[in-house]
Amino acid sequence: MDDSQPTLDRAPDDSGYAMGDDAPFQAPVSAEAVRESAREASATAAFAVAQAGRGGRFRHILPSRSGKLITGLVIVGLITLFGIFGPMIAQPPRDSDNEALLPPSAEHWLGTTKLGYDVFSQLAWGTRGSLFIGLVAGVVALVLAIVFGVFAGYFGGVADEVLTLFTNIVLVIPGLPVVMVIAAYVQTAEGLGPLARSSLLVALVLGITGWAGSAVVLRAQARSLRTREYVAAARVAGERPARIIFVEILPNLVPLLAAQFIFGVIFAVLGEAGLSYLGLGPTGSITLGTMLNDAQTGQAVGTGAWWWFVPPGLIIAALGAGLSLINFAIDEVVNPKLRLAPENAKRQRQAAKAGKGVADTGAFA
Repeated sequence: MDDSQPTLDRAPDDSGYAMGDDAPFQAPVSAEAVRESAREASATAAFAVAQAGRGGRFRHILPSRSGKLITGLVIVGLITLFGIFGPMIAQPPRDSDNEALLPPSAEHWLGTTKLGYDVFSQLAWGTRGSLFIGLVAGVVALVLAIVFGVFAGYFGGVADEVLTLFTNIVLVIPGLPVVMVIAAYVQTAEGLGPLARSSLLVALVLGITGWAGSAVVLRAQARSLRTREYVAAARVAGERPARIIFVEILPNLVPLLAAQFIFGVIFAVLGEAGLSYLGLGPTGSITLGTMLNDAQTGQAVGTGAWWWFVPPGLIIAALGAGLSLINFAIDEVVNPKLRLAPENAKRQRQAAKAGKGVADTGAFA
């Protein structure tokens, strides 16, 4: 016969004292201490929310401060300031009263050309012209990429198939020959008036022919975002498709849009330089490309006038490098693996010195 007695479960005690088999040996828990802990937790949560909101709602989509970003911003900023304020302190770029092919001096900081033009003045006006072409072409290419990429990825169906088919056709056509043919035809067409052979026309041609690659990337991201819960909730709530695209989808594509815009600007600046070097650039404006074309036709290399072609080449190279550094910093936001790659590489080097193995994720094996 079992003499064991049934054990009754204890009801939970809210008296503030610890319960259990060793309860007599534990100190009582004060109700005031519990309330104090709750107040501290609440204050900590409120401080965290305030710190998160202090940076603005778009901090998570902005590139983190890094050496690449700061260097790129400084380079592009200096070139932009030179293009804006340089023409204000330079002499007229078409002033031919100067002596021809003068080397750099105190009077002419970058010397003169074969026709007596001041190279510093032409460089300032040429930088402004190239920046204008890059900005206009970048905006045009970005707008077309949004139309053919984001709209196609969101709507799907027949609209997606038609827009994607047109995008693929433009994508497989060689870019430079198309730009050359369009520029040569448009610039000689009648009825354009002042628009023919102008910087605006060249920018439009470059923008219209340089959007296909960006559209493919944006379409893939839009197809991914349209399946998210907040997009589905907005659709169920009866929001119009245009509002869903511009309010729900595009704000989440800001880093990618910025990267594609910068890529469009780089493509336009380099494309204009190539067109102008071939004699298809704007004739009524001065750009860095037209300076290179003038130096080539003026036999600057043969005469040893390095100050004629080296400065515009350096400006083009520096502008491309600065924009690329900014683009790399934005890519770290779009792809977090790129942001962690330097730290992982550093850990691998340290582990190799210590004789340990490191996994691909950066953790010690």
